Amino acid sequence: MAVLSPTQPTRGLGGPTERPPRRVGFSQRLSRWDVKVSPYLYISPFFVLFAATGLFPLVYTAVVSVYDWNLLGGQGDFVGLQNYTDVLAQPTFWKSLRNTVSIFVLSSVPQVVVAIAIAALLDQNLRAATFWRMGVLLPYVVAPVAVSMIFGRLFADQYGLINELLGLVGVDPVRWHAETFASHVAIASMVNFRWTGYNALIFLAAMQAVPRDLYEAAIIDGAGRVRQFFSVTVPQIRATIIFVVITSTIGGLQIFDEPRMYDAQGLGGADRQWMTTVLYLYDVAWGNQKNFGRAAAVAWLLFLLIIVIGMVNFLVTRRIATSGAEPGRGRRRGRTAAPAGRALVAPPAAAGQTATVPEPGAVRPTTTERRKR
Repeated sequence: MAVLSPTQPTRGLGGPTERPPRRVGFSQRLSRWDVKVSPYLYISPFFVLFAATGLFPLVYTAVVSVYDWNLLGGQGDFVGLQNYTDVLAQPTFWKSLRNTVSIFVLSSVPQVVVAIAIAALLDQNLRAATFWRMGVLLPYVVAPVAVSMIFGRLFADQYGLINELLGLVGVDPVRWHAETFASHVAIASMVNFRWTGYNALIFLAAMQAVPRDLYEAAIIDGAGRVRQFFSVTVPQIRATIIFVVITSTIGGLQIFDEPRMYDAQGLGGADRQWMTTVLYLYDVAWGNQKNFGRAAAVAWLLFLLIIVIGMVNFLVTRRIATSGAEPGRGRRRGRTAAPAGRALVAPPAAAGQTATVPEPGAVRPTTTERRKR
């Protein structure tokens, strides 16, 4: 049977002519623009708000910091870096910087440790788990001004509840508003009270994302609760720990509400023993100096300090997170550190059975377990 293949028409005088290219209409062009431009329009509100509320104030503050700008007189002459020099020459600025770092250390370090411990407890099978998880978030809902006023009365020097409780155990009253370290402890306790539960929920969300197979394998290997926490939970939530440490650093260096409302004057104590850098900025701008140029210089110095400390935290925590994850060392340890009593080769198959090869990385039963079976 002959198969006839269609012949293409010859293009010549009598053949069909080529059709001209089809012109793209306006609607098709509009649809193409829609595909290309729409994603940028969807995310544009964030960048518009960031430019209006974040980028513009940052640039404008940099402009103000190089002018002799007074609250009453307005913009003055261009002074360059003179405002920065004047701020660095004031002893109160350095004292506020020391107070800020001290309060930050006393609040951030215990806060992260306690938040991880609370999250580990909430990750267990508890009754009314939702109630307990919402309960740790209640301090964050309370306004910081109210928290500062309540703790300011609790840590009163003469009639405070904390000194009354210390007197019951034979401890002399502490001058919470006069001594530098005592005032820092009191202010740090306010920060810990408000932010520990919030960070605990962040850690809890990270812990719930850890695969449960890892815990089951740890239980088979004989690991207890404490060993599971340090060998499974903490390595799996390293990224979250880095995030919380960096955000706590940024927030701790910008603390203002707690020291501002700790006493009636709101100036950081009689000797400025708990005045933070942001409180010092407020005093320079709206206090006795009323100098917006110097206040803007303080803001930029604090901004640079936060960037430096944030980068140091990021590099240190990243180095810690990757120190135990070297592939070469992990494989060598996995090959040489096999537990005693574990079968490294599959047992021979019995008569009439088919030998099975265990999967790589699977936990092999011990000799005692096979005898029990």
